[in-house]
Amino acid sequence: MSNVGFRIHTKINRPSKELINSFAGLPVSNIADNMNRMFCADFGIKPYNNAKLFGCAFTVKVAPGDNLMFHKALDLAQPGDVLIVDGQGDTTNSICGEILSRYAKSRGLAGFVVDGAIRDAGGIRELDFPVYARGVNPKGPYKNGPGEINIPVACGGVVVHPGYIVVGDEDGVVFINPDDAEVILKNTQALAAIEAKTIAAIEAGTMERSWIDKVLKEKGCEIVD
Repeated sequence: MSNVGFRIHTKINRPSKELINSFAGLPVSNIADNMNRMFCADFGIKPYNNAKLFGCAFTVKVAPGDNLMFHKALDLAQPGDVLIVDGQGDTTNSICGEILSRYAKSRGLAGFVVDGAIRDAGGIRELDFPVYARGVNPKGPYKNGPGEINIPVACGGVVVHPGYIVVGDEDGVVFINPDDAEVILKNTQALAAIEAKTIAAIEAGTMERSWIDKVLKEKGCEIVD
Protein backbone atom coordinates (compact mmCIF):
# COMPACT_ATOMS: atom_id res chain seq x y z
CA MET A 1 0.00 0.00 0.00
CA SER A 2 1.27 3.47 -0.89
CA ASN A 3 2.51 5.38 2.14
CA VAL A 4 1.26 8.85 1.23
CA GLY A 5 3.47 11.54 2.71
CA PHE A 6 6.47 9.26 3.18
CA ARG A 7 7.66 8.34 -0.31
CA ILE A 8 10.74 8.70 -2.50
CA HIS A 9 10.65 9.04 -6.27
CA THR A 10 14.13 8.32 -7.58
CA LYS A 11 13.70 9.31 -11.23
CA ILE A 12 13.05 12.76 -12.70
CA ASN A 13 13.21 14.23 -16.20
CA ARG A 14 16.06 16.70 -16.29
CA PRO A 15 16.48 19.33 -19.00
CA SER A 16 19.77 19.31 -20.88
CA LYS A 17 22.81 20.83 -19.20
CA GLU A 18 23.19 23.10 -22.22
CA LEU A 19 19.72 24.55 -21.68
CA ILE A 20 20.29 25.05 -17.95
CA ASN A 21 23.72 26.60 -18.47
CA SER A 22 22.31 29.05 -21.03
CA PHE A 23 20.57 30.87 -18.14
CA ALA A 24 23.83 31.42 -16.24
CA GLY A 25 24.46 35.11 -15.69
CA LEU A 26 21.03 36.27 -16.81
CA PRO A 27 19.39 38.56 -14.22
CA VAL A 28 16.52 36.94 -12.35
CA SER A 29 14.53 40.17 -12.76
CA ASN A 30 14.82 40.00 -16.55
CA ILE A 31 13.80 36.35 -16.61
CA ALA A 32 10.83 37.15 -14.37
CA ASP A 33 9.74 40.02 -16.65
CA ASN A 34 9.44 37.47 -19.45
CA MET A 35 7.28 35.19 -17.30
CA ASN A 36 4.69 37.87 -16.53
CA ARG A 37 6.27 38.18 -13.05
CA MET A 38 4.44 35.05 -11.92
CA PHE A 39 7.06 32.46 -10.94
CA CYS A 40 9.42 34.15 -8.47
CA ALA A 41 9.83 33.00 -4.89
CA ASP A 42 8.43 35.57 -2.50
CA PHE A 43 10.63 38.17 -0.79
CA GLY A 44 11.06 35.97 2.29
CA ILE A 45 13.38 33.62 0.38
CA LYS A 46 16.74 35.38 0.57
CA PRO A 47 20.34 34.56 -0.47
CA TYR A 48 22.84 33.93 2.32
CA ASN A 49 25.94 34.40 0.20
CA ASN A 50 26.93 35.81 -3.18
CA ALA A 51 27.22 32.53 -5.10
CA LYS A 52 25.13 32.54 -8.28
CA LEU A 53 22.46 29.86 -8.53
CA PHE A 54 21.38 27.91 -11.60
CA GLY A 55 20.52 24.25 -11.94
CA CYS A 56 17.81 21.61 -12.05
CA ALA A 57 15.16 21.35 -9.33
CA PHE A 58 15.36 18.26 -7.13
CA THR A 59 12.39 18.67 -4.82
CA VAL A 60 12.00 17.69 -1.19
CA LYS A 61 9.00 18.06 1.13
CA VAL A 62 9.84 17.74 4.81
CA ALA A 63 7.91 17.83 8.04
CA PRO A 64 8.40 21.18 9.81
CA GLY A 65 11.78 21.24 11.55
CA ASP A 66 12.76 17.76 10.30
CA ASN A 67 15.54 16.97 7.81
CA LEU A 68 15.53 13.17 7.44
CA MET A 69 14.35 13.41 3.82
CA PHE A 70 16.73 16.32 3.22
CA HIS A 71 19.60 13.96 4.10
CA LYS A 72 18.27 11.27 1.75
CA ALA A 73 17.84 13.78 -1.06
CA LEU A 74 21.49 14.83 -0.71
CA ASP A 75 22.54 11.28 -1.53
CA LEU A 76 20.09 10.85 -4.40
CA ALA A 77 20.59 14.18 -6.17
CA GLN A 78 22.95 14.42 -9.12
CA PRO A 79 25.62 17.02 -9.89
CA GLY A 80 23.96 20.20 -11.11
CA ASP A 81 20.79 19.63 -9.09
CA VAL A 82 19.38 22.29 -6.77
CA LEU A 83 17.56 21.01 -3.69
CA ILE A 84 14.22 22.80 -3.49
CA VAL A 85 13.06 22.14 0.06
CA ASP A 86 9.46 22.70 1.09
CA GLY A 87 9.75 23.18 4.83
CA GLN A 88 6.22 24.65 4.91
CA GLY A 89 7.71 28.03 5.77
CA ASP A 90 8.43 26.91 9.33
CA THR A 91 11.43 28.63 10.95
CA THR A 92 11.25 27.24 14.50
CA ASN A 93 14.08 24.80 13.71
CA SER A 94 16.82 24.95 11.12
CA ILE A 95 16.89 22.06 8.66
CA CYS A 96 20.39 22.51 7.25
CA GLY A 97 23.63 24.37 7.89
CA GLU A 98 27.27 24.57 6.91
CA ILE A 99 27.98 20.84 7.15
CA LEU A 100 25.21 19.82 4.74
CA SER A 101 26.11 22.71 2.45
CA ARG A 102 29.72 21.56 2.29
CA TYR A 103 28.62 17.97 1.68
CA ALA A 104 26.32 19.04 -1.14
CA LYS A 105 29.11 21.11 -2.70
CA SER A 106 31.48 18.13 -2.51
CA ARG A 107 28.96 16.08 -4.51
CA GLY A 108 28.63 18.72 -7.20
CA LEU A 109 25.15 19.90 -6.30
CA ALA A 110 24.28 23.41 -7.47
CA GLY A 111 22.60 24.90 -4.38
CA PHE A 112 19.77 24.92 -1.84
CA VAL A 113 16.50 26.84 -1.81
CA VAL A 114 14.87 26.23 1.56
CA ASP A 115 11.39 27.42 2.47
CA GLY A 116 12.32 27.13 6.11
CA ALA A 117 15.28 28.00 8.33
CA ILE A 118 19.01 27.35 8.07
CA ARG A 119 21.83 27.86 10.56
CA ASP A 120 25.61 28.47 10.46
CA ALA A 121 24.93 31.60 8.43
CA GLY A 122 28.48 32.86 8.95
CA GLY A 123 30.05 29.73 7.53
CA ILE A 124 27.59 29.59 4.64
CA ARG A 125 28.37 33.21 3.82
CA GLU A 126 31.96 32.21 3.07
CA LEU A 127 31.07 29.24 0.85
CA ASP A 128 31.05 29.27 -2.93
CA PHE A 129 27.78 27.36 -2.80
CA PRO A 130 24.45 29.18 -3.15
CA VAL A 131 22.03 28.87 -0.25
CA TYR A 132 18.65 30.61 -0.13
CA ALA A 133 16.28 30.33 2.81
CA ARG A 134 13.39 31.97 4.63
CA GLY A 135 15.32 32.58 7.84
CA VAL A 136 18.02 31.59 10.32
CA ASN A 137 17.60 29.73 13.59
CA PRO A 138 20.33 28.09 15.69
CA LYS A 139 17.98 25.32 16.86
CA GLY A 140 18.79 22.15 14.98
CA PRO A 141 16.45 19.72 13.21
CA TYR A 142 14.81 16.45 14.08
CA LYS A 143 15.34 13.33 11.98
CA ASN A 144 12.06 11.47 12.22
CA GLY A 145 10.32 12.13 8.91
CA PRO A 146 7.92 11.92 7.23
CA GLY A 147 8.40 13.64 3.90
CA GLU A 148 8.54 13.07 0.16
CA ILE A 149 11.19 13.41 -2.54
CA ASN A 150 10.63 14.49 -6.14
CA ILE A 151 7.01 15.54 -6.02
CA PRO A 152 5.59 19.01 -6.80
CA VAL A 153 6.34 21.25 -3.81
CA ALA A 154 5.57 24.78 -2.68
CA CYS A 155 8.58 27.05 -2.30
CA GLY A 156 8.26 30.77 -1.73
CA GLY A 157 4.66 30.69 -2.94
CA VAL A 158 5.49 28.93 -6.22
CA VAL A 159 4.61 25.35 -7.17
CA VAL A 160 7.89 23.77 -8.28
CA HIS A 161 8.08 20.46 -10.13
CA PRO A 162 11.13 18.20 -10.25
CA GLY A 163 13.16 19.10 -13.33
CA TYR A 164 12.29 22.81 -13.36
CA ILE A 165 15.18 25.16 -14.12
CA VAL A 166 16.16 27.25 -11.09
CA VAL A 167 17.97 30.59 -11.34
CA GLY A 168 18.92 32.82 -8.42
CA ASP A 169 20.88 36.00 -7.77
CA GLU A 170 20.87 38.92 -5.34
CA ASP A 171 17.24 39.72 -6.20
CA GLY A 172 15.86 36.25 -5.46
CA VAL A 173 14.88 33.03 -7.22
CA VAL A 174 12.83 32.23 -10.31
CA PHE A 175 11.55 28.81 -11.40
CA ILE A 176 11.25 27.91 -15.10
CA ASN A 177 9.25 25.11 -16.68
CA PRO A 178 11.62 23.48 -19.21
CA ASP A 179 8.77 23.38 -21.75
CA ASP A 180 8.84 27.19 -21.78
CA ALA A 181 12.58 27.65 -21.36
CA GLU A 182 13.63 28.21 -24.98
CA VAL A 183 11.25 31.10 -25.59
CA ILE A 184 11.95 32.60 -22.14
CA LEU A 185 15.68 32.42 -22.87
CA LYS A 186 15.28 34.12 -26.25
CA ASN A 187 13.10 36.90 -24.83
CA THR A 188 15.39 37.45 -21.85
CA GLN A 189 18.43 37.80 -24.09
CA ALA A 190 16.50 40.30 -26.22
CA LEU A 191 15.52 42.27 -23.12
CA ALA A 192 19.17 42.40 -22.03
CA ALA A 193 20.04 44.00 -25.36
CA ILE A 194 17.27 46.59 -24.94
CA GLU A 195 18.43 47.42 -21.42
CA ALA A 196 22.01 47.84 -22.64
CA LYS A 197 20.76 50.46 -25.13
CA THR A 198 18.78 52.19 -22.38
CA ILE A 199 21.83 52.40 -20.13
CA ALA A 200 23.87 53.80 -23.03
CA ALA A 201 21.19 56.45 -23.63
CA ILE A 202 21.22 57.42 -19.95
CA GLU A 203 24.99 57.85 -20.01
CA ALA A 204 24.75 59.88 -23.22
CA GLY A 205 21.94 62.06 -21.84
CA THR A 206 19.56 61.09 -24.66
CA MET A 207 17.06 58.88 -22.86
CA GLU A 208 13.52 59.32 -24.20
CA ARG A 209 10.91 59.95 -21.47
CA SER A 210 7.91 61.30 -23.38
CA TRP A 211 6.06 58.01 -22.98
CA ILE A 212 5.20 58.89 -19.37
CA ASP A 213 3.06 61.92 -20.27
CA LYS A 214 1.49 59.95 -23.11
CA VAL A 215 0.38 57.18 -20.74
CA LEU A 216 -0.90 59.67 -18.15
CA LYS A 217 -2.96 61.42 -20.83
CA GLU A 218 -4.39 58.14 -22.11
CA LYS A 219 -5.43 57.20 -18.58
CA GLY A 220 -7.07 60.56 -17.92
CA CYS A 221 -4.71 61.79 -15.21
CA GLU A 222 -5.56 65.32 -14.07
CA ILE A 223 -2.58 67.66 -13.66
CA VAL A 224 -3.17 70.58 -11.28
CA ASP A 225 -0.75 73.54 -11.43
